[in-house]
Amino acid sequence: MTNALQQKLSDSKSARFTVLALIAFTMFCGYFMTDVMAPLKPLLESQLKWTSTEFGIFTSSYAWFNVFFCMLIFSGIILDKLGVRLTGLGSCILMVIGCTFKFYAVSNPDVFQGTFNFFGTEIKMQVLAAGLGFAIFGVGIETAGITVSKAIVRWFKGKELALAMGLEMAVARLGTGLAMVGTLPLADYFKNISTPILFGLALLCIGLFSWLVFCMKDRKLDASVKDEDMEPEEPFRVKDILYIISNKGFWLIALLCVLFYSAVFPFLKYATDLVINKYGVDPNVAGAIPSILPLGTIFLTPFFGNLYDRVGKGANLMIIGAIMLIGVHVLFALPILNTWWFAALVTVILGIAFSLVPSAMWPSVPKIIPENKLGTAYALIFWVQNWGLMGVPLLIGWVLDAYCKTGVAEDGRTTYDYTLPMIIFAGFGVLALFIALLLKREDKKKGYGLQKANIEK
Repeated sequence: MTNALQQKLSDSKSARFTVLALIAFTMFCGYFMTDVMAPLKPLLESQLKWTSTEFGIFTSSYAWFNVFFCMLIFSGIILDKLGVRLTGLGSCILMVIGCTFKFYAVSNPDVFQGTFNFFGTEIKMQVLAAGLGFAIFGVGIETAGITVSKAIVRWFKGKELALAMGLEMAVARLGTGLAMVGTLPLADYFKNISTPILFGLALLCIGLFSWLVFCMKDRKLDASVKDEDMEPEEPFRVKDILYIISNKGFWLIALLCVLFYSAVFPFLKYATDLVINKYGVDPNVAGAIPSILPLGTIFLTPFFGNLYDRVGKGANLMIIGAIMLIGVHVLFALPILNTWWFAALVTVILGIAFSLVPSAMWPSVPKIIPENKLGTAYALIFWVQNWGLMGVPLLIGWVLDAYCKTGVAEDGRTTYDYTLPMIIFAGFGVLALFIALLLKREDKKKGYGLQKANIEK
């Protein structure tokens, strides 16, 4: 028994961190594509005549299939039945298909002419077509997210679990940072608004290859462990969902997730436009300030993950992160210091909060839910999160058009006052803090071990 465990491939530090690099790179490619359109909002308004409401509808399309068709829940079931290799491969293929469709829609406005009545609002057919591609991509990237989470647990359980999850998130958000800082210059250099999307498509193809290499490594892990030493896999049962949704700790994690990310990811979609409108930053370099957020997480998320692994105090990390999130959006809302350096400083603080909460939140899930149900549990959490990723961008786009317009700039883009949207984001932070406090109290009652270190001694 002992000899068999020593031969297990995941016991090799170099092997498990090689695997981590492969899957993190795939997520890097996916995250670049997720946020590649965010800095293009001013160009979409001036060149393609999109409105803020249409931009909000497009951004919300990311979660259409995940929410209304429950694709994430099905993905979790598939993950628990088929495993990380096949599920991840399918998710990568979906990302490529969705990105291809989105690129075609944005690069061929003449093909998608006319308008469509979207729940009482007339929107351009091009917006709907691009949204359809983004929705397909959204199924792929969210499925990849839950698959990667389970793969990391598979390779790092009892070892550097939070550090590994932190490193994966850091590399993935480097993709977001590259999208924020590089998209507008890329579009400007090639004089084509769709060029950054084509670049993202090329990255996704490379990310697919990286996943295939991971599959070979993961197959070797199975071969390195004798059947009698492997944890038995239980088949998925409907009552597994009932088990998960009856767990109060699960719901507190899920609610914290949707509230926290609703105040971060939708904010990033509008952050470039915010710094242009409020802080007077040149549009060609405006994406550099929002890029501070994901770039900062490259160092901070692994740091806090390693801290959680060794010291614990996961619930405290989530509470502190939620408090910082509130302060950041309040500072963005206040009519003070409307200069670029203040925006950059506040974004640095947001980057710290953005590192604190996920570095403790995701490694806490295996402490609440058994490993054989993790795929379904992560899928349900991501499904709840997708309600926010769908609804909040749509809300902010509508609020901007309805209450925040201030005029039209010389380059044809609409100008906005972002005070009200920032107050809305701060409200999500307040709710996230309340849920984090409830989660800490629940941990004391149930003994999940959220305050305990992850590394087994």
